This record gives sequence, C-alpha cells and structure tokens, in this order.
Amino acid sequence: MHKIWAVMRREFLEKVRTRAFIIGTVLFPVLMVGLTVLPILLDRRETEPKRVAVVDGASGDVGMKVTDALAASRREGVNGAARYSMIRVPARDRVENVRDSLIALTGVHQEGVESLDGIVVLTDESVDGGRIPYLGVNVGSMADMRKLESELQTTLRQERLRRAGIDVFIGMKASREVDVVTQKVTAGKLTGESGATSFMLAYIMGLILYMAMLLYGVQVMNSVMEEKTNRIAEVLASSVKPFEMMLGKVLGVGGVGLLQLGIWGTTAMLVTTYRVPLAKLFGASPDALTAMKLPSVRPDLLAVFLIYFVLGFLLYAAAYAAVAAMCNSQQEAQQANTPVTLCIVAGFMAMFSLLNEPSGSLARTLSLIPVTAPFVVPVRYSLAPIPIGELLLSMAVTFAGMLFVVWVAGRIYRVGILMYGKRPKISELWRWVRAS
Repeated sequence: MHKIWAVMRREFLEKVRTRAFIIGTVLFPVLMVGLTVLPILLDRRETEPKRVAVVDGASGDVGMKVTDALAASRREGVNGAARYSMIRVPARDRVENVRDSLIALTGVHQEGVESLDGIVVLTDESVDGGRIPYLGVNVGSMADMRKLESELQTTLRQERLRRAGIDVFIGMKASREVDVVTQKVTAGKLTGESGATSFMLAYIMGLILYMAMLLYGVQVMNSVMEEKTNRIAEVLASSVKPFEMMLGKVLGVGGVGLLQLGIWGTTAMLVTTYRVPLAKLFGASPDALTAMKLPSVRPDLLAVFLIYFVLGFLLYAAAYAAVAAMCNSQQEAQQANTPVTLCIVAGFMAMFSLLNEPSGSLARTLSLIPVTAPFVVPVRYSLAPIPIGELLLSMAVTFAGMLFVVWVAGRIYRVGILMYGKRPKISELWRWVRAS
C-alpha cells in the first residue's frame, strides 16, 4: 500500500505544482465571484442617461406620447436613474432633412456640441406598420434595443388601436402578451429557480464533467506513455508492481481533478447560496442580482457531482492507462485511445437526450450503464429529484463497472508496460488478460 501511496503522491504533487493548475484553479472562483459582483457594481455606478431625439413626422400627438414614455423610463436596480434624456423635434413634411441634420450630431464628442446618442424617426407609415427606424451609437447593444422596443411597443400599440377606432383599454387587455413564468419544484418545495437557470446548471455540469474526464484521462495516458518511451517504467517495475504503479498514477491524477473540481464546486455553492449577504456587503439591493441569473448549487448536488466524477474518472483513467501501456509512441496512443474517447463523447451526448425528460425510461436506463452514468446522473439530479434507491443502485452499478474496467486495465497494463514492438491485436489483449 505504501508503494501505491508513493506513486500517487508523486503524481499528485507533480500536477498541482504546475502553473497551469494553479491558474486554472484560481481563475474559476474569481470568475464566479466576478459574475456575481459585476451586476452589483454596474448597478451602483452612476450612468448618464442617453440623449435621444424623436423626429416627429407623424400626425396627431403620438410623437409627444413616445417622447414622454421614453423620458419616464427608469433603469432597474436601486438607483432608478432615468434611462433617456429626450428631445422632440417636430418634422412634419421634412422628416429626411431633420433626420440628416441630427445624424451629424450623433456620436460626436466635441467641446461645445450637444451630442446625441440616438434618433427615433416617427412617420404615419412607420407607426401603422410597426417598423420604427432608430439610428444610434448603441444599436449593437441587444439589451438597449430590447428595452427601447418594449417602451415603444406599448405606446404605438395604443396609437394603432385608437386610429382603428377600438377602445384602447379593451384592446390592450385583449392583446396582452402571455409570459410563462417557470419555477422549479424539488421534493414538494419551490426552489425559486427558473427553467432557464436549471437548464444552465445541467449544461454546465455536463460540460465540466466532459472536459475533466477527457483532460485528466489524457494526462494519465501521457504520463504512462512518457515513462514507457523513456524506459523509466522498467526501472520502476523492479521495485513497484505494475498494478500498483497504474493505480498510483490513476489515484494521483484523480486527486488533482477532485481537488480542483471540489474548489470550483464549493465556490459555486457558496456564491450562489449567499448572494443576498454578498449584495449587502457591497451596499446594494438584492434586486441588482437579477441582471445575472445564476443557478443555485446545493450541497447534496455537489456531493453527487463529485462522487460520480471519482467513479467516472477511475473508470476512464484506467482505460487510458491500459491504452498507453500497449502502445510504443505518442502517435500510436493518440490513435488507440479513440474508443475510450468515443465513450466519453457518448456519455456527454447522452446528457442531451434527458434534458427534456430527466425522469423518463431512457434517463433511468442510461443511469444504470457505467459508461454513461457519470454524465447522466449528476445532470438528472440537477433537473429533477432521483429516488434514493435508484440513486444508490446507479452508484453500485457504476462502482462495479469501474472495478471491472480497472481489473481488466490492470492486467493489460501489467503485461503491456514492459512490452515493445508491434501493437497487440484484440486476441493478444485477451490473452494478456487471461494469462497475467
């Protein structure tokens, strides 16, 4: 056991001391905190209202109504600052001339010149057709454009109803848009999360598992390949059994991955759980956090995530180690690891099949297949509760599958680590498994 520990310790320390590991481990928590704090800081800063001119070439008082509606618009958050500083320019029968003269003042930053940020052009045709030209420096901001459309839509809808001779109150009530507000329910309790945040959490978890399995599995393969090509394995084999060497490498690199994902997961759990105290710490209202909707990471979800990462990593890392042991160069290993990589890709793709029905028969079946369970179960658990019996059964089946793969990989590794020459065929691999 102490020999396995020695190999494991060496692999662990060699990886965690690298600059890439330190930067990657620190960068994610900083990013998580930044995503939470940034909306607060943006909410607290004083933003000047955008100077917008309304070129009023429409009949009636619709131009005045649009100007008043935009002037009354306020920013979200605690500041409640005005969103627009409005100017109305009457332009009946001379819309193009007025528009062109105002374009010359838009986006110009010169001393003594009152610059504009945007121009709204109103004509009878644009009011009736619903296509309102807006010329401005902020047209690339989707958030600004959505807000401008929302403000214009209500006023112009009322004007079109009035022109059609329809009672405005009845027409607005009948044409009110339907907004389906989703809230997630878990174990008979409302969690406060929307469907979008639940999907975001599931997708992020699946992507992290996919990248971690692939990245750390390839690290195990490269480590074994390096020792074999440099003939270091022959020296190590004189004092450490091949299986102990393989298991030490897998556990060492797995410990690195578990440490990194544990830090990331704990940071995500703390940031999403204590968002309200964090907002108060910066002197902002919790309403400021609505600008960046982050899904909550529960402690039980984090535990399931880490458990299946360990099981999945041991399974795939052992397979990668066996691939490296039976190859003689990095090029051969890159070609031979394709089946293992395809299994990881299949597990990741299986995740998408259950996003619409996380409790269906397909999702339950995939949860009992060791190759796909490490990806499927954490994602399922984030979307809908899994019965404890089914969860324990999935863990047991995945654990058994992992032990079988480690056993087979260990027997291939035991022979292959000291074999050189032509890459073995399937029949030879089977002979290695039986003979060792």
